[in-house]
Amino acid sequence: MADAQQPPTFGQGPGYHDPRSPFKPLEERSDIVSWKLLSQVSVRAEKKKLIPSFPADVQSLDKRVVKIQGFMMPLEPGDKQRHFLLSSVPTSCSFCVPAGPEGLVEVRTKQPVRYTLEPVVVEGQLAVLTDDPYGLYYRVVDGTNVQ
Repeated sequence: MADAQQPPTFGQGPGYHDPRSPFKPLEERSDIVSWKLLSQVSVRAEKKKLIPSFPADVQSLDKRVVKIQGFMMPLEPGDKQRHFLLSSVPTSCSFCVPAGPEGLVEVRTKQPVRYTLEPVVVEGQLAVLTDDPYGLYYRVVDGTNVQ
């Protein structure tokens, strides 16, 4: 039986916020979609693929404009980003994914967002993905930085 104090393996689960991190955990806010809600996805294996199954509360967010808060993970070089991942927890390693797909949201913004190590809030149309070729579960398009 696994020790409850052990952090999950990197790249799996909704993410682990290391207590030694210089960054505070994200605070729950009523105006922002909760990572607790987004991480309530279950997965089943089907023909060598993992197929996500989302609860009704998550499915109801599909194609709706929402706000999501998280830590930026740039996908391209540069100080300003238009395409990046938001993570539920800060990155502790430049080459590690801090969470599984339930703890990440792909973001595409209208205007570039300046990269920061601090949490950001983006607003845009959320897509709940059931068969993404990259294995992602969530994507925000037409996003704007609202912080």
